[in-house]
Amino acid sequence: MKNKIFLMAIGAFTLATILSVVNNFFTPLSATLLFSVRWIAIATLVVYAFYKRTLSTWIFVAMVVGSAIGYDWPHTAVNLRLIAMIFLRLIKTIIAPLLFATLVGGIAAHSNLKKVGRMGIKAIVFFEIVTTLALIIGLAAINISKAGVGVHVPAPTGESLQTQKLTASETILHIFPENIAKSIAEGQVLQVVVFAILFGMALAMVREERRQPMLKLTESLAETMFKFTNIVMYLAPFGVGAAIAYTVGSTGMGILLNLGKLLLTLYVALLVCVVGVLLPVAMLARVPLKRFIAAVAEPVSIAFGTASSEAALPRAMEAMETIGVPRQVVAFVMPMGYSFNLIGSSLYLSLAAIFVAQAAGVHLSVGQQLLLMLTLMLTSKGVAGVSRAAIVILLGTVGSFGLPTEPVFILLGIDQLMDMGRTSINVLGNCLATVVVARWEGDFAEEKSAPPAL
Repeated sequence: MKNKIFLMAIGAFTLATILSVVNNFFTPLSATLLFSVRWIAIATLVVYAFYKRTLSTWIFVAMVVGSAIGYDWPHTAVNLRLIAMIFLRLIKTIIAPLLFATLVGGIAAHSNLKKVGRMGIKAIVFFEIVTTLALIIGLAAINISKAGVGVHVPAPTGESLQTQKLTASETILHIFPENIAKSIAEGQVLQVVVFAILFGMALAMVREERRQPMLKLTESLAETMFKFTNIVMYLAPFGVGAAIAYTVGSTGMGILLNLGKLLLTLYVALLVCVVGVLLPVAMLARVPLKRFIAAVAEPVSIAFGTASSEAALPRAMEAMETIGVPRQVVAFVMPMGYSFNLIGSSLYLSLAAIFVAQAAGVHLSVGQQLLLMLTLMLTSKGVAGVSRAAIVILLGTVGSFGLPTEPVFILLGIDQLMDMGRTSINVLGNCLATVVVARWEGDFAEEKSAPPAL
């Protein structure tokens, strides 16, 4: 039944598209006919969503419904912004406690880096180099494609669209918090991150019996914020639909073309990252490419299909062992990579942040973009397990740079499609990291058998 309804929805949208093309390029058709066919197609899609019952499906349906409302009833659509703003406020409440808990817990829990010594240092060096290169590729891609130019998202009254002008010394000083409560209240994400890093380092130095209670507290807080995020994300279809309706009603249908351009930019940038960063790293480390590709094909496919790194983790760890990476290296590097080696997510965040600035009509200088890149490099650590983590981090980061938040909502409409690509690259990068560290340590077994075919 579900498949039949889906086919009916596809047929109805195909008919609506054909009629729109005929109306725009050949001969005018009845406005009533076009309206009726369009909303029949949407109604069929809504029925399909009731059968599908996944958040991604409902977000996509909400995007379609919001676009139609903004197109057919623009004056009504503008008033829906209140719903979008409620969703935004709930998302903002997540950012500071989530970053604090995940960063402190991640740093303090890895206090055993002293025991593993060189392997831990080498892994972190590898992670930071490749994620920084991914951030740079994302910045370059969005500056070339300019996917956000022309969106012109209207700003609410009183909201500034200009980034704060600071001297070099003021910029450096602004990174460090003077009052953590004030930093949280003002949404200064980088200051929260710096405090959390220092707090985590201090906690790692505390004796085991004193460290464990605080570590358990931060782990409990992180787990609670994960669940809080899941609850808030149930409101995502309403927030996305309202945001799309408001945007289309205010600025027209051009935003959909910009989103398509952004999606294409992301996948081209991810391909460049694979060819220009991961492949040279693999060649320099003398990774056996055929065996490696055969081993990672399945976990990467799982990550792409589910948009979940966790779903691919067991198979990825098993696959790396079968090609010659020792179990102790896999067990250490792979989980660590899930917090520090988010190559695809890092690339996406830099690309999406500049998209927001372009949509707002704000020009960021090279120095401001580099500071933005530094902020994203720090804020993206430790939140791989959070549903829609990239959106939460993006909201906090653009807010701290004085940029509007409306374009971030709109990204939720295609977030599932973007998440599939960035998650698969995250998994690929983590698999490569285990091989590189094993090779670096001289522990890689050359003659291991290939993974069995399933």
